Order: sequence, then C-alpha cells, then structure tokens
Amino acid sequence: MGRSMAGHLLDAGHEVRIFSRTRDTPACAALLERGAAWAESPAEAAEGTDAVFSMVARPVDVEEVHLGPRGSLRAGAAPTLLIDMTTSTPQLAKRIAREALERGAGAVDAPVSGGDVGARNASLSIMVGGRDADVAAARPLLEKLGRTIVHHGPPGSGQHCKLVNQILVAAATISMSESIAYATKAGLDPSRMLESVGGGAAGSWTIQNLAPRVLKGDLGPGFLVDHLVKDLRIACEEAESLSLDLPMLSLAKRLYEELAGAGHGRRGTHAMVLRYLTEQALREGASAGAGGGAGAAGRSPASPPV
Repeated sequence: MGRSMAGHLLDAGHEVRIFSRTRDTPACAALLERGAAWAESPAEAAEGTDAVFSMVARPVDVEEVHLGPRGSLRAGAAPTLLIDMTTSTPQLAKRIAREALERGAGAVDAPVSGGDVGARNASLSIMVGGRDADVAAARPLLEKLGRTIVHHGPPGSGQHCKLVNQILVAAATISMSESIAYATKAGLDPSRMLESVGGGAAGSWTIQNLAPRVLKGDLGPGFLVDHLVKDLRIACEEAESLSLDLPMLSLAKRLYEELAGAGHGRRGTHAMVLRYLTEQALREGASAGAGGGAGAAGRSPASPPV
C-alpha cells in the first residue's frame, strides 16, 4: 500500500524520499525508478520536509520510525507534519502528537480502509485524528490518496475509528465465510447464492469484493490475517479500557488467532473460509454448481485444523 501511496504523490509532482528496512524490494525499486530518492533512515527521510508519511506493520514499528534514535523526530530540521497511516494504538498516536508539538511539528493519525485496491486507485477511506490546523494542512495531501476523508477529533481519534472499522470487517468476513460454507454444504451454487444475497440487505463490500476471490480459490492478500490479528488485539485492549464487553469482537479475535496459528497468517483475511471448507471443496463448489462441493466439504488435510 505504501508503494501505491508514494506513487500517487510522485504523480502529483511532489519530491519524495523513501525509507524501508530493506532497499532491495520490487516496491522500492519501482519508486526509485520513478524518481523517488532513497534515505538511509527515517530521520534522513524527514529532514526538512513538508510532510512525512508512515505505513508500517505494528505499533512498535511506528514508535521506531518516529520516536526511535533514527526516527523522524530526531531529524536535525524537524519535518513540518507527520502523517501516520498505520493501524496503531490511540495512545501512541497521542504520544507522537505531543512529541511532535514539542519539536514544533504537527501530527495526525490517518489509518485507512480499502486495501490494496483502494491504495492503487486512490479511493481509500481515511480516518483522521489530530488538531484542526494539522488536519487542514494534511488534507490536500490525503486527497491525493483517498476519496473519503473524515476528521474524527483530537489525536488518537482516527485510530479509534479504524478499530471500529476492523471490528466490522472481521465480523463481516467471518459471516461471509460461514455463509459460503453453509451454501456449499446445502448443495447450492455459491455463485448464484452470492448473486441473490448481494442484491439484497446482505449486500456489502465483503460480498462484492472478497467472496468472488474465495470462489476462485484466491486466498492471498489483500489484507493479511496476521495484521488483522494485531488490530483485533488492540481493539480488545481498547474495549477493556473503556469497560466494554464485546463478545463478538472477542470471538473474532480468537477465530483469527486460530487461523494464524494454523499457518494461514500470511494469507488474506478471507482465508477464514478454510475453517469450514477445504480448498478442494471451494473449487468443486464453484465449478460443479448446485450438485458440487457438498460431499467434499470439511477441513483441509493439507492445513492444520483451526
């Protein structure tokens, strides 16, 4: 996703410096070929810039990128604005905003939804937290990356909204997986089932975008199971801090932890269907129509049970 975002900024005529732990990747090579400059550290990337974007995997990575010994806020000339687009913790977003303010910089937390397709198409939904002035400064840049940009409040608010998004996404993806399993076991043609329910009250982004990939046997990311596990753990911690009992969230976290533990952590979140059906059953259900797949349904012998 970071590659697509940086590419949009290059297309808009901005000078872009990039940093990644590993330079020798196709994503970095593509951006360097398009005119981006390489930096040896986040601090070097941030030196004297108008804005620094971060899109990394985990809160610990966000902390290292901005607050670590070679982080963006350790640059000799601090950047004007930090924009973190990682799904992270609200508390870390608040801490970064405080430390940025001490250096005379602004900071916004701006996690996104829309996945790799949304990043490529610049159609992401961007959930923003930060001071009004900082969000106003970030908005022209964010508009080059996304289609829906909403300011939710002070620092940390964007992260809270993204956790809401992840609660909804997890529940929807599990429900989709169970529905495909039910249809297959009942002898329905899964494609026809999706055509029917997708045109009614059950229609959703998940049904329109992930379900067809499941039926094709394409269980690659998209969004990694491992990353959703991280997000759901954060959501559970935040819910506990708010004295909220959210049983569906707790169940979703457990199911995705089990899926990751069964060896599917690097697959897309729609690989949840493997809890219910083998990959062979998916193929047979898609190809054989109403009579196919039901007898082959079950847990995959090639995958540990979850």
